[in-house]
Amino acid sequence: MGGLWTESYKYKTWLQVEVAVCEAQAELGKVPPEAIATIKEKASFDPQRILEIEATVKHDVIAFLTNVNEYVGDAGRYIHVGMTSSDVLDTALALQLRDSLDIILKHVGALIAAIRTQATQHRYTVMVGRSHGIHAEPITFGFKLAGWLAEMLRHEARLLQVKEDISVGKFSGAVGTYANIDPQVEAIACQKLGLNPDTASTQVISRDRHAHYLQVLALVAASIERFAVEIRNLQRTDVLEVEEFFSKGQKGSSAMPHKRNPIRSERLTGLARLIRGYAMTALENVALWHERDISHSSAERVMLPDALILMHFMLVETTDLVENLLVYPDNMQRNMNLYGGVIFSQRVLLNLVDKGISREEAYAIVQGNAHQAWNQEGGDFRQLIAQDPQVQAHLTAEDIAECFNPQHHLQNLEVIYQRLGIAS
Repeated sequence: MGGLWTESYKYKTWLQVEVAVCEAQAELGKVPPEAIATIKEKASFDPQRILEIEATVKHDVIAFLTNVNEYVGDAGRYIHVGMTSSDVLDTALALQLRDSLDIILKHVGALIAAIRTQATQHRYTVMVGRSHGIHAEPITFGFKLAGWLAEMLRHEARLLQVKEDISVGKFSGAVGTYANIDPQVEAIACQKLGLNPDTASTQVISRDRHAHYLQVLALVAASIERFAVEIRNLQRTDVLEVEEFFSKGQKGSSAMPHKRNPIRSERLTGLARLIRGYAMTALENVALWHERDISHSSAERVMLPDALILMHFMLVETTDLVENLLVYPDNMQRNMNLYGGVIFSQRVLLNLVDKGISREEAYAIVQGNAHQAWNQEGGDFRQLIAQDPQVQAHLTAEDIAECFNPQHHLQNLEVIYQRLGIAS
């Protein structure tokens, strides 16, 4: 990814754009065949020389064109005819953004595959589901991961859409009116570059497209942060249901030898904040003055390379984290049965209601036993329920045992796996 955002690669895309326009002009009979042949053969650039020229002219595109003309000679007079700087800058930027998304999409695919594998492997690994951070009812770890998978599949679709949205070029000249360049040049040159002509550009391609691009990256980062925060919570010492892989020789603390910290998940959480910040900057870039200003330019030179390099790193890091995640089913089972299985309280409630007790009365019976188990050392909800005369009057021992069967909560999870295309 970093290679797509070097100064040298940027100039390479600028030259690619200029040559495509010259070829389009030649096809329309506006550039002599011998001139286009010379341009295609000799056009080149020297990044250091461009900087030397820019030190004098204080304009990067003019410095670039001056340097290219040093290679091309007289044929250079056909380069950049009728164009404005933003024709080059914005169209070349579209190439960089499009090609960057190809890398991002590749690694989104790898993360999707890693999550799918773990979701399949832990399809029946029972654990407690939590709401408000408090034990709720049984789920499986695979079910939790199925939610991650669905989220990343949505992001994949969004990224494909944003790739189409950003893959536009413009060769419409100053303020976008085509006053000095034929719209056919734009159509031909964009086709050569694998882009679509922008529908209605000004002197620039409107920055709503770029804001959309950054918003989608921020959404992907937000999901990665959600996964990372979940891993951090499940790795807590008092939970320890999953854990980041801890390699041989790795150390967690300079002071405390016992520590095994979720440092990668924490790192991902921090990086997501950066990308969200860049998304806000992209939104602020939309409101340019009149047909253009360059207030967006300085921000984009920082935020676009940074956001894409960060996104690339986050995807690689998250994929490795998921692939090598340590999962502890025994600890999941232990946590699920804390306080004698209070998480099965709804099943007891509904069974009592089915036997004819009012919901209010049944709720009071079940809640009283659940809170008693919760508030005492070694509390056992199941035992308290089994010994409660009000419960015994309506539920048999078999009825009570069935209330505490976690399989009841898993019976319809296959529907979600089928939606995700994961076979039984």
